[in-house]
Amino acid sequence: MTKKLITVDELSIYLSLPKATIYTWVCLKRIPGVVKLGRAVRFDLAAIDRWIAENGASQEDPYEPKKSAR
Repeated sequence: MTKKLITVDELSIYLSLPKATIYTWVCLKRIPGVVKLGRAVRFDLAAIDRWIAENGASQEDPYEPKKSAR
């Protein structure tokens, strides 16, 4: 079976996230399916889809400050 590998640009569009966030997550090992080809970084689309399904997609804006519970 052949893996569908996508670029950082494609993943950025797919997840609606800035490329800088994706690169940060790669460094912090917070995102699965990372495939390094020399200096290039690619992502296994099936692993990304499983990750989203398992963790759920949040509707929260990650850039909004968290509201404190009272």
